[in-house]
Amino acid sequence: MSEYKPLVTNFLETGGRKIKLYRKLSLMKKQLILCMLLTVAALGAFAQKTDTARMLIHYKFTWVRDTTNRAHPYTENMVLYFGKNASAYRSYDGVVFKAQFKKAFAEAAAASPDRRPMINRHGVGTPVEYYQYPNAQKLVIMDQLMVNSYAIDGPMPVIRWKTSRDTATFGGLHCQKATCHFEGRNYTVWFCPDLPVHTGPWKLNGLPGVIVDARDAKNEVIFKFDGVEKAIPTPPKGESAVAEKDLPPIVRDLNDDMNLITPPSRVIKTTPKEFDKLKAAMEKDPQAFADGLMAGNRASGDAPMDHIMVKKGPGPMGPVINNPMELPEKN
Repeated sequence: MSEYKPLVTNFLETGGRKIKLYRKLSLMKKQLILCMLLTVAALGAFAQKTDTARMLIHYKFTWVRDTTNRAHPYTENMVLYFGKNASAYRSYDGVVFKAQFKKAFAEAAAASPDRRPMINRHGVGTPVEYYQYPNAQKLVIMDQLMVNSYAIDGPMPVIRWKTSRDTATFGGLHCQKATCHFEGRNYTVWFCPDLPVHTGPWKLNGLPGVIVDARDAKNEVIFKFDGVEKAIPTPPKGESAVAEKDLPPIVRDLNDDMNLITPPSRVIKTTPKEFDKLKAAMEKDPQAFADGLMAGNRASGDAPMDHIMVKKGPGPMGPVINNPMELPEKN
């Protein structure tokens, strides 16, 4: 008997607040006023019904971002939390780091109860998360611009799959093969019919089972199966739990329940078009964008830091990406 059969059996058996946008004008130039519209806001009641994760699929994600340096692709440990009707795909490296930082902050606070701990929090792992709601055909992407997070609401991508009779086993999960052309790439995936949720990593979706392994034809984008486990129930908060509003901004998101399949409690809901405008404004003048963003956050009492200093100087601000995951379609 497979070591994961009990997990599958158990899975099958158990079967707003309105967003506030601060529109205060500043001394900044007119074209930068857009930056002042930003502030952290609570997304108290999300549009889709919240689901709770029952199982987790782990992936070794590999992406050849720079075709001139194929020997050193980008890699990251990712994880898919899924319940009966929804899923959340995020950085597992980020999940582990948050738990470690939360422990370190608590220990520092206990050692110096009379003052706030001075601990730098440098993010680990990509901040982008994907929330799929197959029944409602909704995809919510959580992305970040500097210190603010945004929930970008849109439709689930429609993928035309071709299933095969080929089968394979991944960690005790019996899977079936399928292929498709999606976002400029040809993908081969393996999905598990015994886990009947139409979801998968990233934006991959639409098969009658969870996608546990996927890769494009050139092996430039790979979601390699790296294990499966049953979700560990989150213990209830005790009566002494500190209210979210009373926590320092730097640790507020650390109390989010990873098993709840819904964007974090403190995000700004937006549309793809609006998010693209904000991103363009940030790229045009990063420091002015940062100053406007922090002014809005301070007005709401949600600034996790006093100031954002944007790195200046020649050369690219980030990694070289000449091979995006989503390629333009050839005519």
